[in-house]
Amino acid sequence: MSNFWDLIQLLLSTFVLIVYLLILFQIIGDLFRDSELGGGYKVLWIIGLIILPGLTAIIYIIARGRGMAERQRASLARAKSDTDAYIRQVAGKSPGEQIADAKALLDAGTITQDEFQRLKAKALS
Repeated sequence: MSNFWDLIQLLLSTFVLIVYLLILFQIIGDLFRDSELGGGYKVLWIIGLIILPGLTAIIYIIARGRGMAERQRASLARAKSDTDAYIRQVAGKSPGEQIADAKALLDAGTITQDEFQRLKAKALS
C-alpha cells in the first residue's frame, strides 16, 4: 500500500514541477519580450525568480499579468502577419492579377489572342 501512495506523491510532485517550469519559462520569455521594461528591472526579476521563485512568480503574474497577455497576443499577431506575408510572397500573383497582366500585354500588342487564352487558362487552372 505504501508503494501506491509513493506513486501518487511522485505523480503529483512531477505535475507541480512541470507546471512551475512552464510558468517560469513563460515569465522569462515575457521578460525578454518586453521592450518597455529596463534591463535593471529585468535583472531584478530574474534574481527574484532565483532566490524566491514561487513568491516572485506569483507577484509577477499579479503585477504584470495583463501586460503579459497583451505582449503574447501582439507576438502571435506579428507572427501571423509575417506568415501571411511570406505565403503571399511565395504564392505569387492571384489568378485575377495574372489575367489582368496578360490582358495588358494583349492590349499592348506584345502577345497574340491565342497566347492570351493560354495564359488565361493556365491562371484559372
